[in-house]
Parts: sequence; structure tokens; C-alpha cells
Amino acid sequence: MAAMLRKAAFLAMVPILLASTDATPLASTFSITACRGADLSKAMAPIRLLFSGHPETRAVLVTADGCPAFKAYAPGYSDTNRFISWSMAKTVTGMLVGALVTDGRLKLDAPAPIAEWHRPGDPRGAITLRHLLQMSSGLQHIEVGDPVEKSDTNQTLFVSHTGAMAAAAIDHPLETKPGTTFRYSSLTTIILAEIVARTLTDSRDPRTRAALYTEFAQARLFRPAGITSAVLEYDGAGTQIGGSILHMSLDDWGRIGGLLLDGKAGDGRQVIDPAWLTFMKAPSPTNAEYGAQTWLNRPGGAEGKATLFPGKGPASAVAADGHLGQLVIASPDSGPGRGIVVVRLGNTPDARNAALMQTLGDVVAGFDRPAAKP
Repeated sequence: MAAMLRKAAFLAMVPILLASTDATPLASTFSITACRGADLSKAMAPIRLLFSGHPETRAVLVTADGCPAFKAYAPGYSDTNRFISWSMAKTVTGMLVGALVTDGRLKLDAPAPIAEWHRPGDPRGAITLRHLLQMSSGLQHIEVGDPVEKSDTNQTLFVSHTGAMAAAAIDHPLETKPGTTFRYSSLTTIILAEIVARTLTDSRDPRTRAALYTEFAQARLFRPAGITSAVLEYDGAGTQIGGSILHMSLDDWGRIGGLLLDGKAGDGRQVIDPAWLTFMKAPSPTNAEYGAQTWLNRPGGAEGKATLFPGKGPASAVAADGHLGQLVIASPDSGPGRGIVVVRLGNTPDARNAALMQTLGDVVAGFDRPAAKP
């Protein structure tokens, strides 16, 4: 398993060179569909720029009211590929936690069901599920270290704790009072995945835990949404690596975007409870641009800079955002009907991420709805 994770990380770091940055060949394969009510005229230039100006782009999908208006792959990629999520997996984990809350098996504001935190005198017993979902648990997790390989996240995922990631994440002490400070953390989402697993079974057998988690994800999320390509990865203890490692096809990432619009599958089936989706997309108390395992198109980020593209497109736009430029953006107030979904998958270094975000913001803004007449 550890070798597999290292291989996945390595492959994601390999630059993908497009055959040309000339605007003539948009990508190696692409399709444009006439979707009712969808006007691509303003969005087409920034869509093209996703390839010509950002040559690390591997795949792009734009849906309008559920219709695939635009779809393109860079050379070497196709419908047969499954693309790694990196941190987009957090949003999927948040959806699975929501299914258990909707069922009444977990409580949002009760102490998180982590037995290790409920020993006498342990201040971590005050951490709630809400705190974990909104990245305000107060746990001392270092997401990005200097040097990078020394961060808690990289040490846990790829070096020292691949056999029991959740145990390592749970063991960290408090740094601040729960609910007072935003600290983005992949280890926090691994704890959420562990909570899902412990809610589903008391078994400590890794195969049993992984099998039950997979079936729960399939039954409550993937199959109802029409998602057929999802591959979940697990650590040696059978905990899903819920903060970082999930693989899907381009189309299925688009279906995740559809769920972010209104919780519905393409056939109209309600997959995610509307109240839970509202919670996932509401600004959290410690960071106005973060919801519950989602990023919001709003100013006021905890670190003083926007993650998405506030000022371009509606403030109601929400995203699953992953390392190296993996994005699923859902904008219910753009374009026709239910709204639009923009999926961009690639390998963009951090230094070029801000420019990529602005291009994606221009794509979303290209579907702005006409202002209502007074």
C-alpha cells in the first residue's frame, strides 16, 4: 500500500506536455454540445486558455443544467482514465459524513466519537464533528512544512504512518481551543473518514473496514449519482484516505459537481439531503471562504488571500479543490437551469495556481446570468 501511495504521488508530479500551446488545436480530443439555454460565446476564450495558457491541463468538462456543453482531453488522456483527487476527496468525505448525520447515526454538535479523546482530563473531548468538518478542531496539524517532506501530512501519507494514518492524526494534541481557529488539514479529514468507518463497524480488520466503507460510499453516494469509476484508496488499517486519495473519470467528477449544485443526480434523484448541502456550502465561523469540506467563492480567507476567484462569477459558487490544480466548481446561479459545473484536472505547480484560478473564474463569469430588469 505504501509503495502504491508513493507511486501515485510521483505520477501526479510528472509534468504533462501538450503537443502545442497554439490556439488552433484546442486539445487532442474535444467535443462541443448544443445544450439548451447554454451560451458558450463568452466562456469559450477562457476555456481555450485552460489549455493554451496552462499547458499542464489534462482534462476539462463544462456542464450546463446537466448537459455536457464542452469536454476536452490533452494528448494521452481519454474517458478511460481515472484522475486522482488529491484534496477534492475531502468534499466527497464530507458528503459521506452527511449521509450518516442525515440517518441520525452521527450528531453534528456532539463530541466527535473518537474514544481516544474522551479520557478524563483530555481537552480534545470538546472537539465536535462540526469543528472537524469546518477545519477548526484546534488540533496541531502541519499541512505544509519546511521542508515540505517534514509536514505532518506528508509524513503520515507517504513516510512514517502509512499503516495507521488515522491513529497518527488522532494522536496530535490541541494547539488552540476548538472552534476558534481555522487550520486546513488533510489529517483532519482522515479523522472524519475514520469516524465513518467506526460508525459502520466495530471491526478492526482492515479488509472488513475497507469493504464496508466502500459499500457505504457506493450505496449512498456513487451508485445513486451514476458514478461508476470511483476507486477509493485505504491505508494499512483499512481507513479511507479521505483527505487526499480517490480516483474517478472526468465525467464522474462532473457528477460530483452536479451533487454540489443541488444534491441531485442527473436523473433528478435527491442524493444529498438539502439541509446538509446548505451546511456544506455555508461560510464557516473561522473562515468566510470555507464551508464544510468545500471552498467558497468569497473574499475574507483566513490567510488574507482568496482561494477561488471572488469578484468573478456568483458568490454562491463552491468548489472541491485539490493539489496541483484539481478543481470541481459548481455554480448554481450561472448559466441555465440548475447551473453550471466546471471540472479542470491537471498538474499545475503552486506558483501558477493563482493564474489558473483567474482563468477558471473567467470561465464561470462567462455564464453570468443577465441582470434582472428593474
